[in-house]
Amino acid sequence: MFQPPSGPEPQGPRLQPELVIVTGLSGSGKGTVLKCLEDLGYYSVDNLPVDLIEKFAELTKSSPSIRCAALGVDIREGGNLLRLPEIIARLRLEVPTTLIFLEASDATILRRFSETRRPHPLGRDESVSEKLAKERDALTPIRDMADHILDTSPFTVHELRDIVAEKFRGAREESKLLIRVHSFGFRHGVPTDSDLVFDVRFLPNPNYIPEFKPLTGKHEGVAQYIRSFPQTQEFLERVMQMLLFLLPHYIREGKSYLTISFGCTGGQHRSVMMAAEVCKRLAKAGYAVKEQHRDAPRG
Repeated sequence: MFQPPSGPEPQGPRLQPELVIVTGLSGSGKGTVLKCLEDLGYYSVDNLPVDLIEKFAELTKSSPSIRCAALGVDIREGGNLLRLPEIIARLRLEVPTTLIFLEASDATILRRFSETRRPHPLGRDESVSEKLAKERDALTPIRDMADHILDTSPFTVHELRDIVAEKFRGAREESKLLIRVHSFGFRHGVPTDSDLVFDVRFLPNPNYIPEFKPLTGKHEGVAQYIRSFPQTQEFLERVMQMLLFLLPHYIREGKSYLTISFGCTGGQHRSVMMAAEVCKRLAKAGYAVKEQHRDAPRG
């Protein structure tokens, strides 16, 4: 993984610039990633014709003002995109080149197209879902040679920018991993983007206490009730020990984000309290965390 420059141009022989190529599915966030790289100091160009990519790389090598560059290429290139894998193979022999492939679930991309009301780049003669299927198939050879594949489905624009910034800015080790801690109810289904899932239905259920039933695990009275049981304290300690063991290994592996989910029956009490407590402890340990409660408050 390369890092963008900071400060004045170093003295001595000039090193070859790093080149980042951003590609992927339409609606997956390529524009957001390119803008973020530009903010980090990359000379960025979107929708560069495939025939000009090698010329662009040659120019960046000879330009004293460009120390790192990023370009976006996507399905708008049509049939010319089929030549991209061989072009990237040649580029990697001349310039340090990183290929980032962005994708998202069909449901996420369809929602994004619906929100923006923009047509799919492949045209209007078929539905977006049909065009998306064709696009996935066409981009498979490019995806297969990517250095980094990022599923942007679970992220907002701001979260995606944070992930790119931390990955390419060279921040301290703990902040390179964005941790999302979720609570959920099993009766509503397990979150599909979960990396680690913990079932806390073994804990006593505050739902059966009338005064706690309309509240959530964020309420101090409910939280104190759940914490009052020895199995709660032991579970918390064991989970934190495991997470603090795993997280440095995930970071060294290059993992950009991790979603930890705690589930109870309805997602109102036990899972909420547990997610909030783990979030607080991870933040105290120096990690970047975001807390989210999918099924609470009730309704």
